[in-house]
Amino acid sequence: MTTIKEIKELLATVKELDNPLFLELEKDSRSGVQKEISKRKKAIQAELDEDLRLESMLSYEKELYKQGVALIAGVDEVGRGPLAGPVVAAAVILPKNCKIKGLNDSKKIPKKKHLEIYQAVQDQALAIGIGVMDNQVIDQVNIYEATKLAMKEAISQLNPQPKHLLIDAMKLDLPISQTAIIKGDANSLSIAAASIVAKVTRDELMKEYDNQYPGYDFTDNAGYGTAKHLEGLEKLGVTPIHRTSFEPVKTLVSTKKDK
Repeated sequence: MTTIKEIKELLATVKELDNPLFLELEKDSRSGVQKEISKRKKAIQAELDEDLRLESMLSYEKELYKQGVALIAGVDEVGRGPLAGPVVAAAVILPKNCKIKGLNDSKKIPKKKHLEIYQAVQDQALAIGIGVMDNQVIDQVNIYEATKLAMKEAISQLNPQPKHLLIDAMKLDLPISQTAIIKGDANSLSIAAASIVAKVTRDELMKEYDNQYPGYDFTDNAGYGTAKHLEGLEKLGVTPIHRTSFEPVKTLVSTKKDK
């Protein structure tokens, strides 16, 4: 009689829910066999659901492919809201119909999966560009303009240059045709790819800043105004990477000047 281990190995090769092997094995009354059948069916369904999800996130890209546009860059940023650190933008050109399992809006990807999916994007992308605008630029021109500068910098690094841009809810003053998509990182795989690249890049920068300026918990909060970060500001004051145009940093700086 075939062992359950052998059946498990056999089931691993099955990719379709209507595979006749399931019907054959369902005749086996052993509970262990039935458990393996159920597990494999669930895994196949999950793979089918994931493929459908990824397919739905390629709708903007597919429309452009139909028009003969192949080099499409997704553009996104991370770090508009924090009190410290830069705003980071990424631009990514994926190969035609590229589907990276698990790729999604970076906010929806479990943190433990960030590096794995970031690496998959690095491995499969045709081109990647990164733009970083530090807190000084943010304070000089405002966060919205600094974000646009970071995006333009990221796009300028792409080789080859894209023929069309898919951007998360923003228009750029560039001589490249573009589409601004609301919640783009959840609706376009190209933008989702840019989102995870920007996220991991910025998180790594904030880890370095945590070593440089301990006491603000930058590794965990990425510069956002968490309780630990605000406590650090109260105790240790403002660092050279804090955005002095953002509250409560602005008030802390002006209070210090008044003393």
